[in-house]
Amino acid sequence: MSRVGKMPIPVPKGVEVAINAEQISVKGSLGTLSRPLNPLVTVKNDNGTLLFAPANDSAEANALSGTVRALVNNMVNGVSKGFEKKLTLVGVGFRAQAQGQKLNLQIGFSHPVVKDMPAGIKVETPTQTEILIKGTDRQVVGQIAAEVRAFRPPEPYKGKGIRYADERVTLKETKKK
Repeated sequence: MSRVGKMPIPVPKGVEVAINAEQISVKGSLGTLSRPLNPLVTVKNDNGTLLFAPANDSAEANALSGTVRALVNNMVNGVSKGFEKKLTLVGVGFRAQAQGQKLNLQIGFSHPVVKDMPAGIKVETPTQTEILIKGTDRQVVGQIAAEVRAFRPPEPYKGKGIRYADERVTLKETKKK
């Protein structure tokens, strides 16, 4: 059996888990998330602990038990604590400004770049060169952060661009005569 799939998920206080035949729903203080369930994985709620097991002895069911467990764990953590990604802008004149559900970026183009945030995602700019993307769904938060970074990824010679806060950019040496 999958090592990840064997680990139980403790459900924190204030989080409700509803399991039916085709989907699992997790409701917490930050919102509600639901995901369809695969028939190859059985999920059981045992007094505030979620247990996952493959429905048969196939390798696919074994692999899916670990995958479903990881996805449900992200859902439980998302509705209780939430997820966030931090981006930094490196470059002279690079600025970011959050305006409600829009992120306004000035990143060296002749025009400002405006990114609309989907429902359930909050964007904050503590300073002009920092962007905080927060939400309950880990996949959506990571995808939005990747899309914002893709507007101006860090270039390898000066390191200018939008990067994750924990990202290290290796700079290349310039061409010598």
